[in-house]
Amino acid sequence: MTTVPQTRAIATPARDSLRTPLLFLGMGVLLVLTGFLMGANYALLVVNMGLVSAIMALGVNLQWGFAGLFNIGVMGFLALGGLAAVLIAMPPVTEAWAAGGLRILLGLLLGAATVVLLVLLRMRMAPSRRRMAVMIAVGIAGFVLFRRVIDPGIVAVEAVTPAATGYLGGLGLPVLLAWPAGGLLAAGAAWLIGKTALGLRSDYLAIATLGIAEIILAVLKNEDWLARGVKNVIGIPRPVPREIDLQRSPDFVEQAARFGLNAVDASKIWVNLLYMLLILAVLGLVLLLSQLALKSPWGRMVRAIRDNEVAAEAMGKDVTARHLQIFVLGSAVIGIAGAIMVTLDGQLTPGSYQPLRYTFLIWVMVIVGGSGNNWGAILGGLLIWWLWVIVAPLGQLVFGSLATMMPEGSFMAQRLADAGEQMRLLTMGVVLLLVLRFSPRGLIPER
Repeated sequence: MTTVPQTRAIATPARDSLRTPLLFLGMGVLLVLTGFLMGANYALLVVNMGLVSAIMALGVNLQWGFAGLFNIGVMGFLALGGLAAVLIAMPPVTEAWAAGGLRILLGLLLGAATVVLLVLLRMRMAPSRRRMAVMIAVGIAGFVLFRRVIDPGIVAVEAVTPAATGYLGGLGLPVLLAWPAGGLLAAGAAWLIGKTALGLRSDYLAIATLGIAEIILAVLKNEDWLARGVKNVIGIPRPVPREIDLQRSPDFVEQAARFGLNAVDASKIWVNLLYMLLILAVLGLVLLLSQLALKSPWGRMVRAIRDNEVAAEAMGKDVTARHLQIFVLGSAVIGIAGAIMVTLDGQLTPGSYQPLRYTFLIWVMVIVGGSGNNWGAILGGLLIWWLWVIVAPLGQLVFGSLATMMPEGSFMAQRLADAGEQMRLLTMGVVLLLVLRFSPRGLIPER
């Protein structure tokens, strides 16, 4: 009677220890097959965005998997990371600064001073109608002064060659500095949000973070002086050589010929390989720090708060402070991923930030990979992004072939021709349902 429990105790750890490498091996096989079928350059593009998605998933996993914080404003922090790439790497527009840059800075300082003054009044004055009246008067006066100072500066800046610039530009620093700067910018926003929203119940926190993310995107789309709004910022500097420069290098062309490649294909592959190494370095660092945090006393305390806040508070733990810490850390990781993504694209397009792609899909990565497990978040990021990219062309191929079998111009033929793109949404839903049914804790569950 004792042999069965002993056999299970021995077999289960062995099976669990093999699950992670086998799943990553399977993911590697899928990526290699993608390279054989669609070309090495296409496969590397998929890998690079999959690695960026894995960093995003790690940030969400820190918040949800470690602390149970339901943040569905992921796209807002990604957009702030992308904004950092513009503010750090783009060259300053000297004409715009001369026209109204200092006036905008002065207006921003006045706005910040008004907020600080309101906070001090609330802290120093006793609750009363007098305090409320003073705060309302200060708020109105500060807002009016803020707008009177900053509005003429904005108009002057946006009038400077609006078709090409019409914004202040950045600092002109190396673009790699924008990656940690994106994390700092997102962390600062997360601290401000967390100070007000983390006291809310989980469902209200989700609504608050989604609303704040929409506010961030609205600012990016409408404040042209900041990052050109919906006109987009293009030509963001790169941390790797440009393909055209490599193609003009005789040494590079000679090396490419040795491997049987033309200069165009070889330059694209080389650039994507360099990007992959840079992103892998960032992912490895974030993973290492996340694993150390998970196994530390601080990590055990955070998970204990996640499992039972009442018991943690009874033992003297500051639940709100720990939630704020993990919320800021997770948002910083998401901001870094946002800066990397904009660097890969070479442009900031605020209109492309949609909840489906930059919030829902990231949550699917975390749930499918395994909430609370950092390796699971990485696997989920790679797998779900691969499915998101591959399913659409495969769906168009399959439905396009079926459409050719139908009478030309028929209703069904038109519907089938347009159905390929919808396969992405259907596939994500099916994958999520299958994982929740057969492996509710994810492909690599939390230990």
